[in-house]
Formats: sequence, C-alpha cells, structure tokens
Amino acid sequence: AEAGVDVEEEGATDEDAPARARRGRRGSRGRGRREDGDESGRDRERGDRDREHGDRDRERAAHDRERSAEDRVAEGVVELLGNGSGFIRLGPDGETTDGDVYVSAAQVKRCELVTGDRVAGPVRAPRRSERFPSLVRVDTINGSPADEVAEGTKFEDLPATWPTERLALGSEDVTLKAVEWLTPFGKGSRVLICGGPRAGKSELARDIAEALAGRDGLELLVVLAGVRPEEISDWTEPAPVASVSFAGSPDAQAQAVEQAVEQGRRVAARGGDAVVLIDSLEYVAPQLARRALGAARNVVDGGSLTVIATAPVPFGGENTVVALDATLTALRHFPALDLAGSGTLRADALVGEAGADAIAKARGEAAGS
Repeated sequence: AEAGVDVEEEGATDEDAPARARRGRRGSRGRGRREDGDESGRDRERGDRDREHGDRDRERAAHDRERSAEDRVAEGVVELLGNGSGFIRLGPDGETTDGDVYVSAAQVKRCELVTGDRVAGPVRAPRRSERFPSLVRVDTINGSPADEVAEGTKFEDLPATWPTERLALGSEDVTLKAVEWLTPFGKGSRVLICGGPRAGKSELARDIAEALAGRDGLELLVVLAGVRPEEISDWTEPAPVASVSFAGSPDAQAQAVEQAVEQGRRVAARGGDAVVLIDSLEYVAPQLARRALGAARNVVDGGSLTVIATAPVPFGGENTVVALDATLTALRHFPALDLAGSGTLRADALVGEAGADAIAKARGEAAGS
C-alpha cells in the first residue's frame, strides 16, 4: 500500500512531493484524501468531456439550422440602404417584416441591384453577432436568371444623346421659375449650381429636390457631403440616402457620392430614370467630382441618369450651369441668378427654338442693364 505513496499525480510539482509523502504515512486518512482528490479529478475530466460534447452538439445543431435555412428560398422586393447594402422586404408591396433578409453590399454591386427589384434566392440563419437572416446568393432578378441580368451591357458603353425631355419644376417660387425657364435641364443633364459662399446653393438644391420628389417613374437620390450639421437636419423630405458633414474625411464624402451615383447608374441601365442630387462637391477631389458629373447621360432608347450638384465653380462638361449671385442673395433680391454666368447647352432640344430665343433675349437684357 505504501508503494503508491511516492507516485505523483499528474500536474504535481516537486515542492508538493514531501508534503504528499507525509500525508501518505498517516495511513488511511491520507489515502482517503488522495482518493477523494482522485475522484474530484475524474469528475472534472468528465465535466470537461461533457462540455466538449455539448459544444460539438451545439455547433452541429447550428450547422444543421444553417443548412436547413439555406433550403428556404426568400423572394421579395429589394430596398437599398445608404451604405450600399440592402434588404429583401418580404411583406406585400415591399413592406417591412420581422423576417426580412439582409443583402450584402458585395451582392448588390455584383448583381447591380436597385431598389424595387424583385429577387429570389436561398437564405441562411443569422449567426451569433447578426440580427437578420442573410441572402446566400441571388438566383433571379425580376423573374430572370441573375447571371443574365448582371452580364448586360455596361452602363459606360450605352450610347448617349442630348437631353430632350425637360424636367419641369412646377413651382411658383420665383427662383425655381427662373431656373426652369432660363436655365432648363432635362433627363440625362449634368447640372451644376455654383456661386460663392452664402449665395444660396444648398437652399436652391433643396428646393429643386422637393419639386422633383414623389414623381412616378423618377428615382430621386439625395446625398449630402461636406455640409453643415444643421443643413443635414434641414433635409427631411426627401430624406438623403447618405449624409457626411464637413467634419468627415474627403474619402468618406467621396464614398457617399460614389455609392449614390452607382445606384443611379443601375436604375438608368435597367431603362429607368434617376436623379442624383449632390450637395456638395466642394470638398471632393476634382477628378472624382468630374467622374460623378460625367456619369449623367440620356441613354438612347433607354433610361437616364441626371446629376445635379453644387460647387463654388464649374468643373467643365456640364450641360447646364446655374450661377447664383451672392450679392443679390445678400440683398434678398430674387431670383438671384447670374444670367451671364448661367446657361444650358442645346437648350433648343428642351424648350424648342422659340424658347431658346427667349432665353437668349433675357440674357441680353440682363447684360445691358
């Protein structure tokens, strides 16, 4: 019996050995304590094994649930978010439900999804840090295989023509009336509202957005970049898809602009009409600003993308320039348009020859006054 006294248990140190030997020489009481310790160790081992088996069982169950969820196909209407991701709304007419399915920004971009698309595909259950089930892949878009839709002609390769359908503003506001008739723009125009500080650029942009909001067949996307925090609060309807104040980095502002323009391009590529209104391009790198404006076009026998932006000065390549006079604005002399600095290329395509002559006459009278 004493031969087992010198055998050390697993994990014992050399310092523990003498004390353990002394306990062993006390007879049965020492052996009883040791046996109790052995039993306790075996209990811990059994507990560890049970926990390991439990973890494996839970992982297996989660995997089974995920595979089971992938057997479920979700079909609904896409609603995109400002960050480029979106949701499949499963309710009637695209209404929100508790079971709505998350669509990643990568899937949105890869399949060129736009708000209003009806898509279908398998879903997986939410993981530990997730709140919603997620779309595994897009199988169909508006009833057609997703691969066929995504492999269509690139937007940049679609033929463009001069804007011919004017976007009427239909407002009694004197400034909006002046813009509509003296600096007209249409579907597919590149419009820049320019002027010095406090000339009223943001206010005019907001008025134009309100005039265009809610029109059937027209997707309006507003993005705020580099504006004052108070100006973000001023935009309630239509609500911006993205907002970055002047405190945000130039990269964050550029990303917000690019995401909105990309969404507008997808609408136009599908044959729809989109207007992207950007306030402002002032703090965006010039090459990125020109690229945003350059995305606007009236697609031949297709849709259109109109870009309306604010900036201190034109970048070049605009169809329409609306120049504001800061002095007239300060004196509250409206409309505060600088007609000499404003203008529309090929205005006759929008308002006819008589309208173009009237614009030229008004500009001449303003220059002579």
